[in-house]
Order: sequence, then C-alpha cells, then structure tokens
Amino acid sequence: MINNSLHILKDRRVLSWCLYDVGNSAFATTIMAAILPVYFKEIATPFLSGNLPTIYWGYTSAIALLCSALAAPFLGALGDVGQMKKKMLLFFTLLGILASCALFFTDHGDWFLTLVFMAIGTIGFSSAIIFYDALLPHLIPHHYIDMVSSLGYALGYLGGGILLALNIVMIYIWPGTFGPRLSFLSVAIWWAIFTLPLFLHVPEPLTTHHTVSYSQNVAKEAILRLGKTFVGIRKYPDLFRFLIAFWLYNDGIGTMIHMAAIYGAQVGISMIHLVGALLLTQFVGVPFSIFFGRLASRIGSKEAILVGLFGYTLISVGAIFLATPWHFWLLAFAVGTVQGGTQAMSRSLYARMLPPSRSAEFFGFYDISSKFAGVLGPFLFGFITQITHSSRIGIAILALTFVAGAIILRKVNVMRGIHNASLQ
Repeated sequence: MINNSLHILKDRRVLSWCLYDVGNSAFATTIMAAILPVYFKEIATPFLSGNLPTIYWGYTSAIALLCSALAAPFLGALGDVGQMKKKMLLFFTLLGILASCALFFTDHGDWFLTLVFMAIGTIGFSSAIIFYDALLPHLIPHHYIDMVSSLGYALGYLGGGILLALNIVMIYIWPGTFGPRLSFLSVAIWWAIFTLPLFLHVPEPLTTHHTVSYSQNVAKEAILRLGKTFVGIRKYPDLFRFLIAFWLYNDGIGTMIHMAAIYGAQVGISMIHLVGALLLTQFVGVPFSIFFGRLASRIGSKEAILVGLFGYTLISVGAIFLATPWHFWLLAFAVGTVQGGTQAMSRSLYARMLPPSRSAEFFGFYDISSKFAGVLGPFLFGFITQITHSSRIGIAILALTFVAGAIILRKVNVMRGIHNASLQ
C-alpha cells in the first residue's frame, strides 16, 4: 500500500492536489477545531456569562455554514459553466487566508469581531473545498480515486498537525493572547504556500459539456443549469440516496470538528490538554486515513464508511461521560482513527458515482449536504445546551445522526450508481 501510494505521488498533478490539503487543513485544525475556540472562550468569558460563549460559537458556526450551503450548488454550476474551477478555488482560498490574517488583530473584548472573522474564514474554507474536490475525478483513473482521496486526507492531517504543533510551542513561549493570535497568522502563510503547487501544476479540467464564455451571461446559464440538475439528480437514485445518508452522518462529524474543543473547555479541560489531544488526532489520522484506503480496496468504500460510522457512534456515547483530561485524550485518539478515513471514502465514493463533466456542479450538491449538516449540528448543540443548561445532552444527540446515516447508506447500490454515471 505504501509503495503504491508513493508511486501515485510521483505524478506531479496528484502531489500538487494533495498538497493543497496540507495547506487548508491548517485552517481546519488551528482555527476551526483547536486554538480559536479556546481562545474565543478566554477573550469572551469576561464579557459573556455562563454558557453564552459556547452558544454563540455554535450559532455563528451554523450561520457561516448555512451561507456556504445555500451558495454551494450555484457556485458549483458556475465553476462548470465558465470552466473556472481553479479561479473560484483561488478566490475563496484568498478569502479564508485574509480572514485568518484578520484574526491576528483581535484581543480581549473583541469577541464579536472574532466571530465575524471566523465566519468569513469558514465561508472561504468551505466554499473552496467544492472546487478542490471537483478536480479529483479528472486527476486519476477511477480505480485509484480511493487511494488518492485517502492520501489527500493523510497529508492534510500531517500538515495540519505539524503547524498545530508549532503553534502549541508558540503559545507556550508567548502565553496570554499573543501566542494564539500569532498562530492565526501562521495559518494564512501556511495555507498560501501549499496552495501554489496546485495552481502551477493542476490544469483546469476540460469538459465536453456546453460552456459559456465570459462575454455571455455565465450566472444566468449557471442558474438554468442548476435548475435542471435539481430535477435531474433524481435520475441518479443511488447518488441521491448517498447524499441523504451523507447529510445525516456528516452532521455528527462536522459538529465534533466544530464543537469538540469548546465542549471540552466547557467541562473544565485546560487549553494545553485540549490542543494537545487535538494534535494527537491529527497524527493518528495520518496512518488511519491510508488504512481506510486499503480497507476500501478489500471490502469496498461503502463498507469502509460503515466501519467508521460504527466507531463514531461509540465515540459520541463515550463523550457524554467526559470528565478528566485523559478522557479527552482517549476520545481524541479514537476520533483520529475514523475521521479522515470516513471523510476520504465518502468523497471518493461520491466522485465515482457522479458524471465527470459536471463534477463541480455535483460537488456543489455534495457540499450543500455537508454544510447543512454542519449547520444543523452546531445549531442543535447550542440550542440544546441553552435550554437544558447541559452540553453533555447536546453531544449525546450525535449518536443518532451516525446510526440514521448508516441505515440509509446500507441501501446504496454502488455498482449501479457508477454504471448510471457512466451513461452520461
């Protein structure tokens, strides 16, 4: 498996595509998951009482992802119609990078600005992923997609983990607010550096589908095509069924990513343990993401995802009893074993069941499933915490999303879905 992976990475286009995951994962780890949530709680606590920091963080995450979700199908269609997947990727990447820079200038009392910049960065990060994922079906033959997708996640975990480790050192050297703020600036620089290879070496995919020049009304054409896709997606029943399953189980995954650190802080886990444990998740995710690629080659992508969902169900139940730092470390290790692999196999399975000539458009629907999942989870977490005054009840809801998603996923006929896509 390792030899095969190294052989694939010799393709400069594949390596450049994977390196983008190294860059954008820094935003996911340092800003979305580990340091910013804890930093926000520290700078907001003197001004917001009780559970309000957790509640506001959950609501803001939900709003940012809602904006991304509503725009995702249109953006995907726009990228296909104008053959500008890379340009759209660059625009939203720059938006995320600038928001990361802006977080450097926040300090005690700036809790509202911090939420605004986090929301803008989240929109940039999540929208860029539409076009990044849409490049995957054009890079490599279908029988390699599982492996390349898992390699992307593995390198992403490695890159995000390395920068997070460096940021932990900075926070240790400069305690207080300067260390975390400097880490946000490092995310912007890191993300920019690892974006360059993709734009230099990965070509804009050519498509036989009708495209529109810039002198024509690209937006109008995108809207018309989007309407056809809303109707036509039902022609792909297994793809549609997979999207529903993905919407459900990714709700739980997204909520864990967004809310784990602030949930741990709420139950009394210190920043050093929170960030350290989440760093462990990153490095555990490297070999296990590759392991899931190998597992999928033996039992199938769908079955590998089901293994991951079983693990997530156990984790969400265990999180209810979180009380001490070692509990959080154990849960972080467990998340690392399933998170990257489950997401990588979901991406590659979906990529094989969509029409390649409309990859950005269909990944827009994938993204809307992903983002609406991210909207519902953090919103419910914040809402349930608010009405019950217990974040433990909020985390307990996650187990239901994994179970429901697995039940629907079992009904997806993968081979039929691939065959239907090949007819277009």
